[in-house]
Amino acid sequence: MDITIQAKDWLSGISPVKKAKLFFFSTHANAPSSTRSRQEVEEIQFPLASAVALKNLSKVDESLEKKATTFYHHNATEETISETDYEYLSFFSACKYLDVVPSFLSLEKVSSIQDKFEMEGEERDYRLLLDSADLVLEKVCNSLKPTGVAQIWTALRRDSFLVKGMNNIDVIGFFVDLNPKGMKECLFFFIVRHLQMLNIINRVSTNRLERFIAQCEQNSACEEGNTLDSIIECLRCYPVECYPFGFCLILSVHKNRDGANKETDNVLAISKHLGMISHKNLTPTKDTIESFKNELMKPKYRFYSSFTCWFMAHGDEKSMVLDDGNTIERKEFLEMFSNIESFQLKPKVFFMVSCLGTKRFKPEVDHNEKIGGQGDHFSIGSHLLRNNMLDIPDGARNISQTQPFVDMLVAYSTMPDNISGRNTTHGSIYVDRACLLMSENISKGKSFTEILEHLGQELHEILQAEDEEGGVYKHGCHFTSYFRKTLKLPVTRYSN
Repeated sequence: MDITIQAKDWLSGISPVKKAKLFFFSTHANAPSSTRSRQEVEEIQFPLASAVALKNLSKVDESLEKKATTFYHHNATEETISETDYEYLSFFSACKYLDVVPSFLSLEKVSSIQDKFEMEGEERDYRLLLDSADLVLEKVCNSLKPTGVAQIWTALRRDSFLVKGMNNIDVIGFFVDLNPKGMKECLFFFIVRHLQMLNIINRVSTNRLERFIAQCEQNSACEEGNTLDSIIECLRCYPVECYPFGFCLILSVHKNRDGANKETDNVLAISKHLGMISHKNLTPTKDTIESFKNELMKPKYRFYSSFTCWFMAHGDEKSMVLDDGNTIERKEFLEMFSNIESFQLKPKVFFMVSCLGTKRFKPEVDHNEKIGGQGDHFSIGSHLLRNNMLDIPDGARNISQTQPFVDMLVAYSTMPDNISGRNTTHGSIYVDRACLLMSENISKGKSFTEILEHLGQELHEILQAEDEEGGVYKHGCHFTSYFRKTLKLPVTRYSN
């Protein structure tokens, strides 16, 4: 059967809502880039504008049919990775997620493209290919009623900076009827892509969309069980919506570190429970660290939502001791991984587990009590207060460039100048408690920073024996956050 006929038959069995979502998810690869003009992006998003204006999805159907035909004829055997390869994987994962995979979509081509990306094992799970930021936006859309989306549209239309010279805006018009099925989704997804095209929002900077939502009417804008605050809170978290939660690199020096095997096992276990795809190295050197940095620059890591690194070794105030006896400065190490393109605008968490000096804090206690060995500072919905504060025009905002350490969090296993406590069988007490607290709080809506704050309290209550002098000491821990959003633990516990 001709591919065009097959595509039409396939589309005839898909609901309007799923068509709108499929178009949205599968145009992620077409998001604005330095190589694509505003006019080209407007043309890509025209089917959504047309759907709202004409109250039917004929142009969306045409676009999806064209995509299906292109992918049917796509040559996936070419050695170099093309933009069509990205789009093919994006289209496949969206179809799989929405349960509308067409029979004519070649799974062999999907496998061949994954081979080009050097995807292995768990990386071949279709969920890796979904864009977590788009999943959050879908969640927001599901939480809004058609009237809520219409209110956002009205607020956008009143801002001349966002509508001037935009053809698609005029196609839709000022007043919209979102009652037909799928129209709410088409308009909301158009608004999102429009704001992205203007570089007003991205996967981290969603402030303008949050402000539009805050201006909606509570009673008429939200679906049952949702509030404007809950919807905005969803946008204020880093998008790590589904499996895998991210990529985890575990570096652990085992030489002369009692309990290193146990602490590494603990980290591997909690990484799997959190839904991370992990890689461990027990003999890290400068050369292997450099090779890991180069590895993370490969195209496949573009699909990951976050990056976590555990670095466990001996150390002093500035450096950490590597497997070959050489040292690497923490600042140098962090700089190496702070600006990797695949993880730009994504959360990066570093657990630096080592001594930061030789000092010990020694409390006076019974020796028997021990164990061995700039932003918005006011409410976004506070319009009266906003009216009296400095008005920052859109032209004075820039979200296209970020400083190297932005979206990073660096956690240290002890306080500055202090040692990091260990146990002869379990290794780092910090690692042991951190893994325990994360494991206990999966599915409870807790954030990483909340876990680290709790960890600081937990660790500072533990008394440890001091081998040399027979006394006791205890130590704290600390972290430095450059986060711009909240990074929450997964809502699902994944099994080993």
